[in-house]
Amino acid sequence: MALFDTLMAGLSPAAALRRGNRLLEQGDVKGAFTLMSRAARAGIPEAEFRVGRCYLEGTGVPPSRGDGVRWVERAATKGYVEAQALLATLCLHGMAPDSPEAGPGIGASLFGGQTTAEPDYPSAAKWARRAAEAGSADGQAVLGFVLTSGPENLRNVEEGDRWYQKSAAGGCPQGQLGYALVLARDTSDPEKQAELLKHLGQASEKGLATALYLYGMVNERGLGLPQDRAAAAACYKQAAEKGHRAAQARWGYALMKGNGVEPNLVEGESWLRRAALAGDPEAAALVGDIYAKGGNLPPNYAEAAMWFRRAAEANHRGAARALGMLYLTGAGVPRDQDEAAKLFRISAQAGDAHSRVDLGNLLLRGHGDEQDSIRTREWFEQAAASGDLIAAFNFGVCLAEGVGIERDDRKAAEWLRRAADGVINAQYWYGRMLVEGRGVDANPEEGRIWITKAAEVGMIEAQVMLADMMLNGRGGAKDHPAALALFETAAGQGHVGAMFAVGAMLGGGHDVPWDRVAAQRWFRAAAERGHPYAQMMLGRYLARNLAGELNIEEARRWTERAVAQGLQDAKADLAALPPAPDQESASSQEASTRAAGD
Repeated sequence: MALFDTLMAGLSPAAALRRGNRLLEQGDVKGAFTLMSRAARAGIPEAEFRVGRCYLEGTGVPPSRGDGVRWVERAATKGYVEAQALLATLCLHGMAPDSPEAGPGIGASLFGGQTTAEPDYPSAAKWARRAAEAGSADGQAVLGFVLTSGPENLRNVEEGDRWYQKSAAGGCPQGQLGYALVLARDTSDPEKQAELLKHLGQASEKGLATALYLYGMVNERGLGLPQDRAAAAACYKQAAEKGHRAAQARWGYALMKGNGVEPNLVEGESWLRRAALAGDPEAAALVGDIYAKGGNLPPNYAEAAMWFRRAAEANHRGAARALGMLYLTGAGVPRDQDEAAKLFRISAQAGDAHSRVDLGNLLLRGHGDEQDSIRTREWFEQAAASGDLIAAFNFGVCLAEGVGIERDDRKAAEWLRRAADGVINAQYWYGRMLVEGRGVDANPEEGRIWITKAAEVGMIEAQVMLADMMLNGRGGAKDHPAALALFETAAGQGHVGAMFAVGAMLGGGHDVPWDRVAAQRWFRAAAERGHPYAQMMLGRYLARNLAGELNIEEARRWTERAVAQGLQDAKADLAALPPAPDQESASSQEASTRAAGD
């Protein structure tokens, strides 16, 4: 029989095609291609289609997109349905007959393929319709895609939905996925939800990457199915290995966190990097977060910034804010509050409420531009009008400071009072306005009550202001021990002004025990953080031996720092200090010179 087939192959193109198909099944791709080519040159449509596939896939011949598309088109033009469906798919991937070298390889999936060339939707629709009307489930899926997701001038969603349904019924995985997405528009009907899951599951069982990814999401979140992280991880893994970048990100994250799979930090990071480099912003943000947090190793903020930037450039709002925070603090990048404002703007415009607050805080410090001020005020005003107390507080601050709107202390006080019922910062701000008489009649007593509320739940600024009011008896009785306790609490959390205040109280003159050694220690802590009065006081302590330590040279250095910051009181202290040894030497030399001259 084999000898008969071989003899017939030399005489009949149809026999050559049959023999070629048999050799292909047996794995002899080169022999198969030779026979199929002979049949294709004789004009047999099936042979033209198969030769085209061989060129596209590099089966038995070096791959050639141009030759592949041309052979497929010849078969499609003669009415070969499989060729028409394939040609429609090629057109979607930017591989239309008039641009055969454009676009990615045929291996890219219709749903989820990372196409870089421009799709030719009209050509895709033409060939898909021919195949669809001839009963091709693949053609029906392509036509459904064009009609539901293509350009507006080609769309007919209702018709597209019907073609998806037909394709799904024909067992095409792309059709099953497409029809599942149609059903996903309304999941309120339990029967539709069950049908959706059925089709999505069938498409994933057939190995369609996007279906696997989505079915993984369904399992991970328990959407219509019992939550199953292991099943989700398995789906993500399969889709990741097929090149689906979002699945690569989820599979990498699963490995990092041990979600449904044994944790493997090294492999997890590798998959996240792969997805990030392929352009997945969520993966890039996750990689940045890994470096920012450190884990077993110290944080690498420079590396984190690189990945956050990659995600931020794709408008990932979380990454934009994270990168903005790095610029705000100077971690891994040069400290640049204007760049931080730019990044907070990106995140805020994408809807991140925290970034809107961050941007607002920078605007209060003079960063950002006028448009930022207006936009930020509008965000807060709109949210405040809807009853958001945090937004009401932020809008009140905008009014109090004239951010994006003319300053209006009366309205500011109204919004801050409204927010004070649930926002700690608003309690402090409203209390301050009552104490200062801004926008309301001055009422230090009521102001002290509001500030006390904020201080009692740990707001540092409120603790410092309440301590100052207790120290001076403003809005209530004096209470120096309680004031000292509040100043110490705030100082222990890094508040520089509170550090100075503790030193001043312990240094004497207040209704608390003196402790000048401790006072000098607090003055030094505040001085090292740039507090000019603390620098002056530390200079005095060291110059006058007030805490058992005499050091004229160090006293001079701290006093000079206070003078350099414009503190006038420190000038007299500096003038009163003994001259430095080199100045004494210079003075003696000058005196000797004068004596010699005399």
